[in-house]
Amino acid sequence: MPCFTLAPRYRLDDESVWLEGVDPSRHYWLWVNGEQQLSRPIPGLNVESGGELKQFMEHFWDLGPGESLTWSRAVTELKIHCVTTNCYGVVDEVEGAWVWHLFDRESLESLLMTASPRWQCRPEDVALGRRRLWQSLNLTLAA
Repeated sequence: MPCFTLAPRYRLDDESVWLEGVDPSRHYWLWVNGEQQLSRPIPGLNVESGGELKQFMEHFWDLGPGESLTWSRAVTELKIHCVTTNCYGVVDEVEGAWVWHLFDRESLESLLMTASPRWQCRPEDVALGRRRLWQSLNLTLAA
């Protein structure tokens, strides 16, 4: 049975840095448990209009404990689970184990707001997008 790892809940006022950045394709790059050697991109929200963002955020704000919200992307999806009041989880696989990245509401809202069509990433986060592209090109395709 695979190991189940629980990551700490990420907050904007954390003493340990957990967010490496958000790349131009809106992938959220997290340092798992604050370890800078263990950087993971998780698919983020990417919308085409402010209205679409508003609609998604309204669904997010309506989530209750035990409910989830899924946003499909081209080849990935973002699935947000409401664990309990002010605690949301995004499931990821890290080094062969399932991990829950847990966020308080404010932290996850700020990440989701990067989906705004007007948002621009920092110049240093463009490199994160390049790194994601290289990672995808290095994957072995199934025959």
